[in-house]
Amino acid sequence: MQLVVGRIGRPHGVRGDVTVEVRTDEPELRFAVGTALATDPADRGPLLIESRRWHKGMLLVSFAGIADRDVADELRGTMLVIDSSEVTPSDDPDEFHDHQLIGLAVETTAGEPVGEVTNVLHHGQDLLVVRRSGAEEALIPFVKALVPEVDVAGGRLVVDPPEGLL
Repeated sequence: MQLVVGRIGRPHGVRGDVTVEVRTDEPELRFAVGTALATDPADRGPLLIESRRWHKGMLLVSFAGIADRDVADELRGTMLVIDSSEVTPSDDPDEFHDHQLIGLAVETTAGEPVGEVTNVLHHGQDLLVVRRSGAEEALIPFVKALVPEVDVAGGRLVVDPPEGLL
């Protein structure tokens, strides 16, 4: 599974630098000089990082072979991705990466099937998007009180929803 670590934004200057919207907790590792990143769409990459620097809180990156503003602008909107196998698991038993949660079966504390996690949204509070059979998607806040058990190895998570959530 591929994980997005950044999105290429607008060009910066005339030499082919681009802004990158960082979507990783490890930008120094993921955007290290010499790193080749796969892209989505795939035909735009891989892109080799030639240099990078921070400017007013924004990451600026230059890629090998991208030497002018017009070529850089063609990359706008390209997602920079890595394989999920490259992510080091956390030592914290209550910390999960999105790719670990997506695809898990969801059931209630009583053992009743609810559906499957299809996405994780990060809007102030993490929300699990759960596809339910014959019903609309459910958004479940990803907090210990409502999600008391996550069993990645077993392929399931348990929810204790308050009345009306589902």
